[in-house]
Amino acid sequence: MSAQPVVTGRVAPLRIGVLGCGGIAMRRMLPAMARTPAVRIAAVASRDRARAQTAAARFGADPVHGYERLLERDDIAAVYVPLPPALHAPWTARALKAGKHALVEKPMVTAAQEARDLAGLAEEGRLVLMESFMFLHHSQHATVTALLERGEIGELRGMTAEFGFPPLPAQDIRHRPELGGGALLDAGVYTLRVTQLLLGGALSVAGATLAADAATGVDVGGDALLRGDSGVTSHVSFGFRHSYRSAYTLWGSAGRIVLDRAFTPPPEHRPVLRVERQDRVEELTLPADDQFANIAARFAALVRGDGDPTTQRVAAVRQAELVDAVRTAAVRQAETVDAARAATRPRPGSPP
Repeated sequence: MSAQPVVTGRVAPLRIGVLGCGGIAMRRMLPAMARTPAVRIAAVASRDRARAQTAAARFGADPVHGYERLLERDDIAAVYVPLPPALHAPWTARALKAGKHALVEKPMVTAAQEARDLAGLAEEGRLVLMESFMFLHHSQHATVTALLERGEIGELRGMTAEFGFPPLPAQDIRHRPELGGGALLDAGVYTLRVTQLLLGGALSVAGATLAADAATGVDVGGDALLRGDSGVTSHVSFGFRHSYRSAYTLWGSAGRIVLDRAFTPPPEHRPVLRVERQDRVEELTLPADDQFANIAARFAALVRGDGDPTTQRVAAVRQAELVDAVRTAAVRQAETVDAARAATRPRPGSPP
C-alpha cells in the first residue's frame, strides 16, 4: 500500500483524482470531499474539456481532458469513479493497473465477475478498492444495531427495506440499459446492502420480480425476498416510478424499529428512530451526521493503512453476487409466469 507523504509532522491529505463529473459527484461527494481535511481533490477529468474546467474550478482542482491523462499523473494516489455504472469496471481496472486506490460509486459493477476481477487486481497491487455506499457510514445505523444487540425488540423475526422515488427525466442515463441503467442497480442495491448489514452472514434469494419499461427495456421497479443464515427474511422493494420512500423496518418478537430517510439523509438532517413496543412508542432523535464526508475520511484512512482493505473487497464481491442472484431469480420467475400463461392459453382450433 502506498505511503502518504508527511507534512509538518502530520499526514498530508490524500490526493484524489475524479473520473467524470456525474450528478452524484457534483451534488454530494465532491462538496463532502472539499470539507474533509483527510482528502484533497487534486484533479477532475472529463471527456468534455469545458465540463472538466468548470468542475475543477469549483473545487480548486486541476482540470484534465480525458480519463487516461489523469491516470498517468504520478501526483495522484487515488481516484473516485462516479461514471455511469457500465463504465465503472473498465475504468476502475485501468486505475488499479496504474497503481491508484479506487473509491467507486455504487454499483461498483454491473456483474459479479467484474467485481471478482477488480478485487483480484486490488489484492495483487495491494490497493484499496471500496464501493461508495455512503449510508453505511452514517451513525444512525450503529444505533439501530446497538438496539438490536440489546434485545430492545426481542428476537428479530423479519425485515423490510424500501427505496423508491418519482419518475426520472426521459434523458436520464438510468433509462439506458447500455450504461447500466435500471432500478435494481440504482435503488435496489441500497435495500440489498442494508439487509446484509443488519441480517449479517450469507444471504440467499428466495424469490424476486422485476418490472421492465416496454420502451427502454430497463427495470423500473422490483421486489425480492432474501433469507439470512438464521432463517430471518427481508422483503425489499425498490423503483423509480414511486412516491419517495427511503426506509427500513425491523420486526421483532417484542416490537419494531422503523427508520425513515435511511439511505440519503443530508448532513444537517437529524434522524428520528421509532421504536414500537406492545405498550408504548418511543421516538429517538439522533444526531445529524455527514455520511458523505465520513466515507471520504474512511477511504483515506484505509489508504493510510488504518484498517484491513480486504473487508471492502469482500463486501463488494458479495454485494455484486447478491445483485446477480436477484436478477437470476427474477428471470426465472418471469419464465415461470410466461409458461403458466402459455399452458392456459387456448390452442388454435380448440373448442371454446
